[in-house]
Amino acid sequence: MNAISTQMTAQTVNNDNQAAFFSVSDVHAYYGESYIVQGVSLDVAHGEILALLGRNGAGKTSTLRAIARLDDPALQKGEIWLDGQPVHAMKSFEAARAGIQLVPEDRRIIQGLTVEENLALAQVAPGAGWDLDRIYGHFPRLAERRKQEGTTLSGGEQQMLAIARALARDIKLLLLDEPYEGLAPVIVQEIERILHEIKALGITTVIVEQNAVAALKLADKAVILDTGEVAFAGTAKDVLDNEELRQEYLAI
Repeated sequence: MNAISTQMTAQTVNNDNQAAFFSVSDVHAYYGESYIVQGVSLDVAHGEILALLGRNGAGKTSTLRAIARLDDPALQKGEIWLDGQPVHAMKSFEAARAGIQLVPEDRRIIQGLTVEENLALAQVAPGAGWDLDRIYGHFPRLAERRKQEGTTLSGGEQQMLAIARALARDIKLLLLDEPYEGLAPVIVQEIERILHEIKALGITTVIVEQNAVAALKLADKAVILDTGEVAFAGTAKDVLDNEELRQEYLAI
């Protein structure tokens, strides 16, 4: 397997990728010897939301992790471009500085720190995004709990904090992994409200979510993965309107 070249330039991207604000081209990634992401390609225009869907084990989270340039899975082949920058040549901290913010399923709230301290810590590194006043304006529940330890919040409040922490950085691409997981319906509605606000602000987003219908109602585009490969790419409406497609790949 060839190592990824750090000498790739924008000239190597095809015309479709040049037109996209964010693009993934023929990405292959491995956990050790396990071949997980098998030639995934997708593209997202500025301000669009892409729903990345599929059954459990389809490779959705692994694709998000590869985009964020985490060590696992290891990216072995392919290109990732964001706003003209070659993300595939970056380490995870460089991708974060370039504007990629991943909100993982486990949220990663820092124990022992208050809500406000978690947010302030996100702004220590270069590339600050929303200030606290703006965050609290969009997340009033966090404003009420700003002095509470982050890990003592409810699951929904921790999800809000994880999203707010991503927005506290200079963000170009928001990656959301299962934002509705384990939340009560009333809290899901509040997270949906926040995500609609984010969409209205024009933040480019990729969302992985088992609640496929909710994700599709929010998204502009959809990509369905099946055993690490792209089984479908089109509009979110295409999936919502195609019961056979949903039954085959999403079981809904």
